[in-house]
Amino acid sequence: MFREMRRKRQMLSKEECEQVLYRGTSGVLAVSGDDGYPYAVPLSYVYDHGCIYFHCAKSGHKLDAIRRDAKVSFCVIDRDQVVPEEYTTYFCSVIVFGKIRILEEEQEKRRAIQRLAVKYAPEDSEAARQAAIERECAPLCMLELVPDYISGKEAIELVKTKEKEKQQNG
Repeated sequence: MFREMRRKRQMLSKEECEQVLYRGTSGVLAVSGDDGYPYAVPLSYVYDHGCIYFHCAKSGHKLDAIRRDAKVSFCVIDRDQVVPEEYTTYFCSVIVFGKIRILEEEQEKRRAIQRLAVKYAPEDSEAARQAAIERECAPLCMLELVPDYISGKEAIELVKTKEKEKQQNG
């Protein structure tokens, strides 16, 4: 169902993909938008227990598209180092394909908000975090993306550097 990567040597392992998803702070969610046009929107997110969680307003283009078709993709760019003298970039990115759903149950919505709050304000006290959640919860819609397929890729130059380091160390 999902295409095999052509350049397998550049493919990230499942563990490396997950590290990128844990580390990242934003990505681009792509949905099937109005009149067949793709709609891609940058979002903050948290990756937790194999799922990706987002917050958004309770109405808009993104939610209309999700209600029509739950199949989405989400891309996180972990590295994008322009190397002008080589006319290239040293990149590392992950793409997630899956189905997204609107969290309707209050408990699961609050758990998702809690995950986001911990990720983006890890130094905040539990009391301050809970106060912010109480203050902000009502107007929020929470989304959960359950991956069907995760794929990651990095520049061949990064692969070669890793291989060289491995040879030197072992």
